[in-house]
Amino acid sequence: MQVSKEELLHIANLARLELKDSEVENYLKNLDNILEFSNIINNAPIENLDITIGANEAKNVFRKDEVKVFEDNEALLKNAPTQESNMFKIPKVL
Repeated sequence: MQVSKEELLHIANLARLELKDSEVENYLKNLDNILEFSNIINNAPIENLDITIGANEAKNVFRKDEVKVFEDNEALLKNAPTQESNMFKIPKVL
């Protein structure tokens, strides 16, 4: 499918692109390549293919949300620039 210069300029106008005259030929060539590739994809043989939702059967695997007690709070809080009530103290983020 060939795209005319007028169609390209119309598309560029809709996309609010300001094309220079020197860019028009390059855009025409690229747009033709994109349309040619999409035509190849549209004509790909799909007979006898199974319906798939994704490329593989992987599923999200979630771990249980369990509370675990951390034994060495002092070593953990040693890295805190400031601490208060056995917790990290950070600046307000508002």
